[in-house]
Amino acid sequence: MRIFLLGITVLALLTPAIQAERPNIVFIFADDWGWGDLGCHGHPYVKTPNIDRLAREGTDFHRFTVASGVCSPSRTAVMTGHFPARYNIDGHFAWVPSNAKRNMPDWLSLEAPTLPRFLQQAGYATAHFGKWHLANNMIPDSPLPGEYGYDEYGAFNCAGEQMPVHEDARNAVEFIEKSHRSDKPFFVNLWLHEPHTPFHTVPKYRWRFRHLEKEEDNIYASVLSHADDRIGEVLATLDRLGLAENTLVVFSSDNGPARAARPTELALMHDTATGAGYGIAAAKGVTGGRNGYKSALFEGGIGVPFIARWPGKIAAGVIDDQSLISAVDLLPTFCELGKVKLPQGYRPDGVSQVSTLLGKSAALRDKPLFWKMQSAWPARQWQPFHWVSFAVVQGHWKLVCNKDGSHCELFDLQTDPFEQQDVSSSETEVVQRMQVLLADWKATLPAKPTGNVFSAERKQ
Repeated sequence: MRIFLLGITVLALLTPAIQAERPNIVFIFADDWGWGDLGCHGHPYVKTPNIDRLAREGTDFHRFTVASGVCSPSRTAVMTGHFPARYNIDGHFAWVPSNAKRNMPDWLSLEAPTLPRFLQQAGYATAHFGKWHLANNMIPDSPLPGEYGYDEYGAFNCAGEQMPVHEDARNAVEFIEKSHRSDKPFFVNLWLHEPHTPFHTVPKYRWRFRHLEKEEDNIYASVLSHADDRIGEVLATLDRLGLAENTLVVFSSDNGPARAARPTELALMHDTATGAGYGIAAAKGVTGGRNGYKSALFEGGIGVPFIARWPGKIAAGVIDDQSLISAVDLLPTFCELGKVKLPQGYRPDGVSQVSTLLGKSAALRDKPLFWKMQSAWPARQWQPFHWVSFAVVQGHWKLVCNKDGSHCELFDLQTDPFEQQDVSSSETEVVQRMQVLLADWKATLPAKPTGNVFSAERKQ
């Protein structure tokens, strides 16, 4: 009996130490937040003191890219560690006829490997609060977020009840407090609505930017400021509970900023998931000099903020403008930090970037990155950077091609990170090598979605 009690005592003493080796993870994923839409990135009037604090206390990675220029495929990559084209998710989930027309499923397969499920099975408390969009609220028979590995969730752009967009941080705070009381490491997705349309403004924040002459600027700054304050509530909770030192906080965005393609009058609109607010004319996001914006596979569409803070582990006040990190890297990275053994047979498209986050190496990766989108060709006059359907990055080279491969451009991201100079005519051997890489990858993709990923509405 004494040996048994001694064993329990030792285990009780070791359990906090074991858990301390595994950080809590808070992943803040904004919606359409441009690279330049941060105070610490030099925005002239948008104020983001809480995100700026993350940059001041962590590392600001300037070469992070997401896996698509639009929402649903970008989120699929985070969830699965795979390029979204492997699931035929090339665009946003809409209502069923639109998904069918675009050769898409109606939701992310429940059979897909998912980050929250891996962490949940390893003992993490898992939660999702905010935007979902791995299905759609217009598809009532789509799986609920909880079926993908979350202990708790509150969401919109999903089936079932739609969580009010501004309740994300409050729910996250309550979940963090609950997890702390149960002495469990936690993983929280805080997927913000801002600054996606409709712009749901609050008088307090409109008043904060009353000095801005243009109403569109006032609206845009106000919603970003509101989101930044909610991030601040979560950071304050980590401080209050003494959890900041053992919590990795990451801020990023699902794609570049939305912009109206043509001059547009400011007007109200209504979204079936989030309600009424201002429309696309108030979208004033900036890309920090990158070409294109949302829906493009140029850097303006996929190059987004990525700031990581883990006090004492990740260097404070550092800018890393060399390491190329991708959204498909997040699953293997978070799982390594959480000491999660990935299932046998699972092969992520990404790589773990733990050593990069900790400043021990620069991620000048050899493993290629691929993108696939449905884009118009020839390029539209009012959207000159939105013609790319396929892209591949290997090392410092990036090749972009139209749908049938009849037109490609090549950029050296090491010397030309903003893609100002197409060097395809002088680097023909590189182009040919990259085209082979792209062709080989395309050959691995499914011709159509399969499995239990179709709504009953397709049969009607």
